Parts: sequence; C-alpha cells; structure tokens
Amino acid sequence: MSVQEVLPLDGVATRQSGDYRADHRLVADMVKPGSKVLDVGCGEGDLLQLLEMRGIDGRGIELSREGVNRCVAKGLAVVQGDADTDLVNYPDDTFDYVILSQTLQATRQPRVVLENLLRIGRRAIVSFPNFGFWKMRLQLLIGGHMPRTENLPATWYDTANIHFCTIKDFVELCDEINVKMERAVALDLYGRPVPLNLPWWVWNMFGEQGVFLLSRGGGK
Repeated sequence: MSVQEVLPLDGVATRQSGDYRADHRLVADMVKPGSKVLDVGCGEGDLLQLLEMRGIDGRGIELSREGVNRCVAKGLAVVQGDADTDLVNYPDDTFDYVILSQTLQATRQPRVVLENLLRIGRRAIVSFPNFGFWKMRLQLLIGGHMPRTENLPATWYDTANIHFCTIKDFVELCDEINVKMERAVALDLYGRPVPLNLPWWVWNMFGEQGVFLLSRGGGK
C-alpha cells in the first residue's frame, strides 16, 4: 500500500492543551461526538477522560487492577480484562469505535486482537510505537543493544512489550487481513505529524509512533 492510498488526518488536534499526549489528541479527533467507544488497555483513563470531554460515550478494559481502580476513582466505566482473551466475549458491532492505544505490541496475538477490534467495533483506532524509528535503528547499529526510548523505557528483560513492529509491518498486516486504512498519521519525536507528501519510507524512518483509523475491507 502506498502513502497515496491512505487518507490524511484532517489536521492535528489543537483544541486541547498540552495536558494530553499528542497521540491521545489525534485519537480523540478521529472519533465522532456521540459515538460509543471501547478503549482497550485504557491504563489510568486519560484518553477516556478526553473522550468524555468531547461528548463521547466511553468504556474501558484494563489488565492491571491498579489501573482499573484509578479509572473507577475518576468515575470512568472500566472493567478488568485482557485483550488477548476477553475481546472474544463481546458481540459483533457493539461499539462505533474500538481503540487500542500503545498496547498492540504488548498483546500475545496482535493479528487476532486486531481482527476482534474490527469485529466488535465498526471502526478501530490503533496507535503503537514504531520500532523502525531512526533512534531505534541507531541504538541497534551503534550500541548493539535492544533500544530504549521515552515511549519504550523498559529494558529487554522486564518489558511488557513482546511483539515490536514497524509502521511498514503494520501496514502489511492490514493488507494481509483486508483491513481498510481510512486515516493515518505518523508522529515524530516531538509529537508532530510527519508530512504526508514525503515518501512512505520516511514515515517508517522518522515516525516515532503511528496512529491509524481502520475499518473492515471489502467483503467483510
């Protein structure tokens, strides 16, 4: 899939202050107000709070008990669950959007999880750290060790991340399972979008993370 086949995001979210992460603001801008949303791996509920501020009916599922407790303390509708095992229990088309923010690389079966996102949601929004980012490559090439960045601070032996991927890898997976990419953006080291008019390989080199709005492809 070439970059020309991916529709650009209509501007970066600027309506919120710097209190929210850049990828959270982008995700929130992809969701239509009034939608019913499930945030998978919602952490402490920051994205859910932002969605609710925008008139979106947000629910969450989080693996850690500590994260669930903090979400509930904020008044958020969050239950404890595992993306790898619990998404199969949700009926088809339960939500307008299902979000997987910075969690794909921590799942045991990324392909199955992605397929479930698009089964229970009419659309899915996925963001993840790009292992093809130039700083990652440099640490492997020059340092000879597994990379560590602000987005991926843990050492190789204590990280929850088990399936690293690049933006190119993710695009190829979407093609393989017939997923339509409606919008896409790569964020650089400073949370700014990598320009769309640059070649696709530049996204894979200079995008620290990717954010994708997905829907079912033809025939699904």
